[in-house]
Amino acid sequence: MNNIILITKREFLTQVKKKSFVILTLLAPLLIIAFGAVIGLMFKANESHNIIEVVDNSGLFKNELKSTDKLEYKIIPSAEEKSTISNLKGNETLDGILILPQIQNGNYDEFQKNTRLIVNTKIGFDTKQRIISDLSDVIKKEKIKQLGIAETQIDDLDKGFTLKTINVSENNKEDSDLALGVKSVLSMLLMYVTFMFIIIYGVRVMRSVLEEKNNRVVEIIISSVKPFELMMGKILGVTFVALTQFIVWISMSVVGALVLNTGFSSMQKNIPGGEEAMSKLDITQIATQVSHSLLELNFPLIIFVFIVFFLLGYIFYSSIYAAIGSAVDNETETQQFTLFAVLPLMLGMYGSFSFINNPDGPLGFWLSIIPFTSPVAMIARIPYGVPAWQIALSIVLLLGTTLFMVFLAGKIYRVGILMYGNKATLKEIWKWIRG
Repeated sequence: MNNIILITKREFLTQVKKKSFVILTLLAPLLIIAFGAVIGLMFKANESHNIIEVVDNSGLFKNELKSTDKLEYKIIPSAEEKSTISNLKGNETLDGILILPQIQNGNYDEFQKNTRLIVNTKIGFDTKQRIISDLSDVIKKEKIKQLGIAETQIDDLDKGFTLKTINVSENNKEDSDLALGVKSVLSMLLMYVTFMFIIIYGVRVMRSVLEEKNNRVVEIIISSVKPFELMMGKILGVTFVALTQFIVWISMSVVGALVLNTGFSSMQKNIPGGEEAMSKLDITQIATQVSHSLLELNFPLIIFVFIVFFLLGYIFYSSIYAAIGSAVDNETETQQFTLFAVLPLMLGMYGSFSFINNPDGPLGFWLSIIPFTSPVAMIARIPYGVPAWQIALSIVLLLGTTLFMVFLAGKIYRVGILMYGNKATLKEIWKWIRG
């Protein structure tokens, strides 16, 4: 036990003292934000401002087509139609001309057939759809007038129906659509983080084992400690490295959220009429509802399940990666074995997408119970609420399977760590396990 603690301490300190770890831990959240900002700027940079001149022979659209920052309409007289079309090619100040014919006897089908958009450049799909939408809205209003129906009546007919859902199994708590959306986002976020960390740090364990094996350092180390102690020390050491990054990132997120919230509140107070203006925005109301939905979640249980399943899942798969690293001589050979570790995790991750529609369905139950998929599936289900007996059963099965996998990996590690120049096959590895 003392040897495992010493190796864990050594592995942990070796990893956290690296400049790359410090830089990645401190800058990763900022890099992710910066990356998102760059993507947003790229989309913004690719946006264009289109100017479309409109020849309205119908007289219906003159004051109805509203310009935006991306699409500008300019109504021109019908007499200028031919000259504008002839001068359109090569005109850098005009992107196109929209020809709207007369509407004969309310025949809008014929109007649609004869409507043309002549352009001198390639306009975007969203711009074309915006023009279609603007024309459709005007035609719809005109049809409503001809039918003698007031727009207020149409708005009343278009009103949606809100269904209030009361969950008796959760103390008659009301389930809103927004609360379901918050749970879905939190579910996918926790699941994806767990999936990525298990793979990233599992591969790190495998590479560490492979590096020491190729450098023959392991021959010196195992003269003092048992192979199983060395393997467990490596796994636990990297586990604490992952937890350290988690703690730092969560702390940075909490501090950042508090700073942004304080700054936002002070900005409202310092701007004349700021509080009143912001209170009218839907985004403020949505943010408040999201906050309430988050506060209603059972965070102590969510955090407990997340930590337990992350740690057990990480140890489970890291033992597989450690066994793979000890059984091969180079990273190229790892590809034929790592598939066995990645596929179950991917199955659990993609299967978890169905939880949005039915978190308590048979697929959700079995994926969160089977140990190969439960580390990601149970974490994805927990924001929706999971019965205590299912959580307990899943933990017991995952714990037992993890201990068994560590035992098997230890047997492979014990033989494979000293094997050189012998390409391991599944048949060979099975002999090591049986031996």
